[in-house]
Amino acid sequence: MNKNTFKTITLTKGEMNVYDLGKVRLHAYKTNDFMTDEVFIIEQNKKAVIIESPCFFDNNQELEEYLKDVKVEGILIAYHGAGASFLPNVPKYATQNAKDYLENGGGKALIDNFTTVFGNAFDNSIHKITNIIENGKNTIGGIDFIITSTSDAFDIEIPEINAVYTHMLGHDCHSIVAGTTHADAIIKQLNGYIDNGYSLILTSHYTPEDLKDAETKIAYLKDLKYIAEKCTNAEEFKSEVSKRYKNYSGENYLDMTAGFFFG
Repeated sequence: MNKNTFKTITLTKGEMNVYDLGKVRLHAYKTNDFMTDEVFIIEQNKKAVIIESPCFFDNNQELEEYLKDVKVEGILIAYHGAGASFLPNVPKYATQNAKDYLENGGGKALIDNFTTVFGNAFDNSIHKITNIIENGKNTIGGIDFIITSTSDAFDIEIPEINAVYTHMLGHDCHSIVAGTTHADAIIKQLNGYIDNGYSLILTSHYTPEDLKDAETKIAYLKDLKYIAEKCTNAEEFKSEVSKRYKNYSGENYLDMTAGFFFG
């Protein structure tokens, strides 16, 4: 499966990249919102399961219109819990730790912050989780999803399309890296993806990526650690990273990473 082999459907605000995988189609919704959010729809026999939710009102309406001829069997709510006006009557699936993260933990804090930043365009209502899922295989809408809990929420393996979903990758953009230990954990995770030979890596803030992209990210993370060892403060670190990765987006994430390494 090639990450660039898809059909693009241009919508009013966002766009849909559709991968035809035989029995199953993957719809990757590029929201074009302020946070470059991505939402993924796994469709089989006119039934669909959605991974994550849009969180701006105009995207919610646009995606509902796109899905009008498909029966949505459920939405997996992992890292993005805002946007509850989107398909309010569809079952919402999450692990208990993800539910806690979204309702009372770091996810709730982010939603509160985004409300302040984005105002009335942002749907800050939190999805009500109707189905608690456990680690391991869960079948929704006839499609198997293998759930693995993370410190905040959960990642998802989709064997039917040999893909995995996690919160962030982005081979040419900065990510939030909470220090050396976190960098090592991400490297271990990405090496696991390589060992498993996934065709696609799906993430909340980037178009579908592949294992070459995972290798690029591993090299970046190792370099971050090296740079941090040579620097004495956050500003020096940011300057050196920006110099080496001139074309990378996500400057705000680099700010956060610098704070973690030198906080």
